[in-house]
Amino acid sequence: MAVLSISLSSVYSGTVAGAREAFFNGIPAISVSYDWVKGKSNVHDFTLAAQACIPIISAVLVEIKNQSFPQRCFLNIDVPNNAANHKGYKLTKQGNSIVRMGWKQVTSETEERKMSSDMTNIDTETPKDTCTSSVSSEQLLFAREVRGYVLDHEDTDHKSLQEGYITVTPLAALSPAEVDCQAYFREWLQSVTELPSSSAL
Repeated sequence: MAVLSISLSSVYSGTVAGAREAFFNGIPAISVSYDWVKGKSNVHDFTLAAQACIPIISAVLVEIKNQSFPQRCFLNIDVPNNAANHKGYKLTKQGNSIVRMGWKQVTSETEERKMSSDMTNIDTETPKDTCTSSVSSEQLLFAREVRGYVLDHEDTDHKSLQEGYITVTPLAALSPAEVDCQAYFREWLQSVTELPSSSAL
């Protein structure tokens, strides 16, 4: 019986951490993230993203059953915002793009904001019965805020994702994966679309 751990989320670091935990315990793992865009994405897009990844997941199960899946790495898959019209699968290397987060002190609860899944602030209306008085000097309130972006413009997972590809990135304990894992999945990924999903059953 094939065993596979799949971590699903829209947040890169937490998703990869879940798959890496399985990898540390000897379980073949895949992390799958969808590139949620505020004001454009909706819940149905998660279904489309999952469907787009079924051929990869099915092919991985076949490799596990055949005991040919590499034990020194796991896969990170990122699905572009327009999942229904993606450009195909592309083997990529992990980039260095990050969102710089920070905390700022606020003086009242009404200054706090909710953070959406794509790390942008959402303004919320204050209920009429909410107290808007300032916080006492004995209390400290903080709100999370985005302080900037560091984008990697090299030929990496982030760039390919923005171009509309579903990126497939082999990772290891200390990322990125070894060179032989990159070579293995380069050939393997080309055959994924040729395999019927039922072959994994």
